[in-house]
Amino acid sequence: MGHTEFSWQNPSGIRIFAQHWQPEGKVRGTVALIHGLGEHTGRYQNVAEALNASGYALAGFDLPGHGRSEGTRGHASYNGILTEIDCLLTEIDHRYPGLPHFLYGHSMGGALALYYTLKRKPALQGVIATSPGLVPGTPVPAVKIFLAKWIARFAPTFTMNNGLDLGNLARDPAVIHAYKADPLVHGKISARLGHDLLTSGRWMQAHAAEFPVPLLLVQGSADSLVSPEAAAAFAQSAPTEKTTYKIWDGFYHETHNEPEKQQVLNYMIHWIETHSQVG
Repeated sequence: MGHTEFSWQNPSGIRIFAQHWQPEGKVRGTVALIHGLGEHTGRYQNVAEALNASGYALAGFDLPGHGRSEGTRGHASYNGILTEIDCLLTEIDHRYPGLPHFLYGHSMGGALALYYTLKRKPALQGVIATSPGLVPGTPVPAVKIFLAKWIARFAPTFTMNNGLDLGNLARDPAVIHAYKADPLVHGKISARLGHDLLTSGRWMQAHAAEFPVPLLLVQGSADSLVSPEAAAAFAQSAPTEKTTYKIWDGFYHETHNEPEKQQVLNYMIHWIETHSQVG
């Protein structure tokens, strides 16, 4: 497995860190990664290894204000992140022209993968969204959403604790311990990003029937960080012939880090392989 790092400067002048894992042999296709809130691409090493072993390259970037990218910790916007995803997919297409390309996002990254695909209608072989942050697992009072909108307008970079329940990340205690000990992980979210996270899900649900490419939507039934019901509703509204909804019974939020993670990764890779052959 080969590993390289690269970067670009976004329109706001922020340096975006990215990295890339490549199989040793022939590359069959590529997967572009969008990570979740507060974390970074380095936490997906096990996913990269599994994909590389099957001949697929994985490339991802740290969101603005996350990981090794510059910016106020926890501050970004959904529409701004669309431009970063454009840059990543352009880089992947440059490195691997003519190969099948997939977009893969987890948690907030899963919601961003859905949002990007609905907004941009990219030429992809498919999209994988795991535990997508369409609706928070705990209902947010309307007054809090109103306040988030007001603060996002007048003080968009104002940051606060993201309130994630780390105990629901995975059923493996080692995953939670590593998360807490990771110096690149943080618990911040800005007013702008928080507002986008709370409100964009409704727009995506309303436009789910327009989803233009094959979709694998993965969800753990015991996930309390996001709403499994919202994921199921999106899958039900998306085009039936293009959509695969996989729920893992009793799994927590990070399905790719559960004790049964090899089953989860095998399922994802099989779906990618199947859709790489289409056309």
